[in-house]
Amino acid sequence: QVQLVESGGGSVQAGDSLTLACTASGLTLSRYTIGWFRQAPGKEREFVAASRSPSRTTHYADSVKGRFTISRDNAKNTVYLQMNSLKPDDTAVYYCAGDARLILSSIYSHVNYDYWGQGTQVTVSS
Repeated sequence: QVQLVESGGGSVQAGDSLTLACTASGLTLSRYTIGWFRQAPGKEREFVAASRSPSRTTHYADSVKGRFTISRDNAKNTVYLQMNSLKPDDTAVYYCAGDARLILSSIYSHVNYDYWGQGTQVTVSS
């Protein structure tokens, strides 16, 4: 049974940092592309970042490029999202998602991922 579990969310001030973790079980992380998505109240779920496998490339939404960093530790079956210089607009529920068969053009849409975590809330106040 595949499970993705997010952790690390919280409430911070603008300009602060947070690191989210997505820990996987029931799958071999090195074979999966892992994406981070977020959803704010009343808005669509949007792409944040992805770590592809086996290519090991990383990809970011323009809104977080230069502030967020995605990384993975396959030995720990965990993918991280380091978030720096947080803004109130970053407030959302953050989800990690996984899929083993995504081509590059497919990583940006949440509908293409098979497995999802339950989400973790990030709240940034000004």
